[in-house]
Amino acid sequence: MDIRVIYKHHIRNYLTQDGKTPQEISALARRQVENYETVKFYEGLAVSGIKTANGFEVTTDAEYKFTASKLIVATGIKDIMSDIKGFSECWGISVIHCPYCHGYEFRYQKTAILANGSRAIHLASLVNNLSSKLAILTSGNPDFDNEQIVKLQKNKIEIIEPGITEIVHEKGQVKNVIFKDDSVKVFDAIYATIPFVQNSDIPVKLGCELSEEGFIKVNAFQQTSVSGIYACGDNTTFIRSVANAVAAGNFAGAMVNKELCDEHF
Repeated sequence: MDIRVIYKHHIRNYLTQDGKTPQEISALARRQVENYETVKFYEGLAVSGIKTANGFEVTTDAEYKFTASKLIVATGIKDIMSDIKGFSECWGISVIHCPYCHGYEFRYQKTAILANGSRAIHLASLVNNLSSKLAILTSGNPDFDNEQIVKLQKNKIEIIEPGITEIVHEKGQVKNVIFKDDSVKVFDAIYATIPFVQNSDIPVKLGCELSEEGFIKVNAFQQTSVSGIYACGDNTTFIRSVANAVAAGNFAGAMVNKELCDEHF
């Protein structure tokens, strides 16, 4: 049985939850949280936020207003898809971003890395541990120094320079890649790093600082640069895993609780 088919839309790298779908985990989480009478859910989209004398006010698309002295921002990020034909259809299935999240399922397979320079070298060092059938698609002149080229040659990693015209696939599963010079290469998986934006602009409009990479800056206690605002999950870190997001959210909640308790003591 092909383990890639079983797990392509499922959670991995999360002990006790491996193989569950995001919907299953979300539904279970909601059922468990609803057992607490102090928790209420609101179905709606937060569209704006302002600072007030006592904290913050958040307005939804239905023009409901919610006030709070503290905010925890768990709004995630939004990937910006490449315009390569077939890329978005394969994203998260066989065009993947992380060897820790997807690598086991594609071990021993013919694998490409769509990157250049130091990023390509970083991924190659990790993916090379999973597959010896590895190539780097630089989409232009390779941006490698002599030491990096020697490493790639030593590990028999092919460098393919032409840009990509199309990723041919079947229901999201990569079959081959067509290049601008009309050459064709067969691959089973492609690692790719793509740009992203914050899924919500509310934190930035409230004054939260972003890192150079575009993540919300937080300290060791998940506090942002704005007093009273905490952030957790993918919007704060390049470690994009459900387990990490849950841990950060747990810690952010504990820190907010402590701050509220200290204020009322």
